Amino acid sequence: MRALALSLALLAAPAWAQAPRSGLDYQGEDIRRLQADDFANPAMLWVERGAAAWKRKQGAANTSCADCHGAAEQSMRGVAARLPGWDKRLGRVSTLDTRINACIVREQRAPEPPPEADDAIGLQAYVALQSRGMPLQVEVDGVAQPLFERGRDLYNQRIGQMNLACTHCHDQQAGKLLLVEKISQGQPTAWPAYRMEWQAAGSLERRLRACFLGVRAEMPAYRSEDLVALQLFLAQRAQGLALEAPGVRR
Repeated sequence: MRALALSLALLAAPAWAQAPRSGLDYQGEDIRRLQADDFANPAMLWVERGAAAWKRKQGAANTSCADCHGAAEQSMRGVAARLPGWDKRLGRVSTLDTRINACIVREQRAPEPPPEADDAIGLQAYVALQSRGMPLQVEVDGVAQPLFERGRDLYNQRIGQMNLACTHCHDQQAGKLLLVEKISQGQPTAWPAYRMEWQAAGSLERRLRACFLGVRAEMPAYRSEDLVALQLFLAQRAQGLALEAPGVRR
């Protein structure tokens, strides 16, 4: 009955325009303090893993990320703030995850890490950290435009047994309470992030899949085109907001 009442309330709610706000604005003071303190932020444990993986030689090529890119503090600055984006080498829109994996497979000649593997999330968090505080600036025109439009359509498409779209929660209901938690705008600026519910750091794709589960819809596969499209749309929707990864969320 509670789910039915929520569904009916969301369907009836009018939409209104809101200025983009970080999801951190909707968190309690305890979460804000954790994210602000690099010594307390549990996601920094994954950053440490990523820093070690950056220097670790692997694969048939016996090379490390550092062998090609040097110090991440210089070579990776700004990279995460521009992704997802068109990758000329791959001939498709690439996320931070798929960009890193392409290097692992093609340059190091090592197996592609499975989604949500600790080292994979660690590398993403470590690279994203180098762009912390920089505004998101993704390009969605030209060759990336069809996928951006697909992501926009998916964001507004009703799905699942609850017959809801992303916009019903994250535009129409942002700032309101769902049980004891505030609904955020769903901005992607904190990811990868440590989520208390998971007791682990995870990717934006994992969080998006959790939303599909929440509305009782069929879950897209990790690294699927639909999830990449949604991430591209969300990044453009958050244009100008500062990247804050690795974040902490409830």
